Amino acid sequence: MFRNAVQPWHLLVLLVVCLLVFGSKKLPAMARSLGRSMRILKSEARALRSEDSRTDA
Repeated sequence: MFRNAVQPWHLLVLLVVCLLVFGSKKLPAMARSLGRSMRILKSEARALRSEDSRTDA
């Protein structure tokens, strides 16, 4: 049903819309912020897993 749902031109259109909405100056800051948030989330999940394995053992 959704075999070819995302084509390369879809991503291009999405990038153009993001540039128009947010502007080219804000996009790098937003990407940096998203990267930091993902790193924090990853480290917290890793800490929870290690804490959970210590309590099970």
